Amino acid sequence: MLSMWKGIGIWAVLWAFCWSPAVQAKDVAVDLELVLAVDISGSIDELEARLQREGYINAILHPDVLGAIKGGMLRRVAVTYVEWAGLYQQKLVDWHLIEDEPSARAFAQKLAEVPVFTSAWTSISGAINYALPLFEGNGFSGVRQVIDLSGDGPNNEGEKMPAARDRAIAAGVTVNGLPIINDRPSPYGYPPYKDLDLYYTNCVIGGPGSFIVVAHTHHDFARAIRKKLILEIAGKTPSHWDNPPKSRIQRASTERVAPACDSGEKRRELYWNEADDY
Repeated sequence: MLSMWKGIGIWAVLWAFCWSPAVQAKDVAVDLELVLAVDISGSIDELEARLQREGYINAILHPDVLGAIKGGMLRRVAVTYVEWAGLYQQKLVDWHLIEDEPSARAFAQKLAEVPVFTSAWTSISGAINYALPLFEGNGFSGVRQVIDLSGDGPNNEGEKMPAARDRAIAAGVTVNGLPIINDRPSPYGYPPYKDLDLYYTNCVIGGPGSFIVVAHTHHDFARAIRKKLILEIAGKTPSHWDNPPKSRIQRASTERVAPACDSGEKRRELYWNEADDY
């Protein structure tokens, strides 16, 4: 009888071990864990927001993007999609494993089903701080972890940019940027922001292999995001002619000067001070 109870005890221990969360919840290894973080602030109208959304849908289904995925060591990536503005951040599509056309189409379909809208102000730092915890307990283990930030203006709400960017770098996460050059005034009366590409280079991106790809207007967004996804998935960066490194920007400072990292906050403060004068 004692030996029987010993046998039952051994089987109970083995059963508990085999079904414990630590054993069952093994993370899926992928080449890349990618957070797509997309600006829907007030400077972006509904048409532009829709163009951005369609750009991501079409890019994730593009044969060249799928080819980049299949060309990786593990031939699969994990992607989630976030939209952000000022104090607003929301994960619209949860983490998806993408390894072929059907899995890419499932992700795109989820994204297409979510209504498009915009919100006020711009908190790039808030988007980074929201995105960082998304890598924890997501069921994937990536060779690389990247936050892909797209936007058409500087940070003007929440934590200052360098602190949020440096926090991501310390966590081993690379931050890439897709600045959208927009030459029209914002709905709040701000003039067009000059040298947004230099602001992103100087204040937003960071980490191993970080880079920007510039979208020249929202209509150019589809091309830019497709190029950027291919580079991110392949673990490559554009040539320095496309995206000058900081040292080159500094050498060219007689022609173009990178805006200060708090320039967006100062623009907002100036707007409110002028509004108080009326």
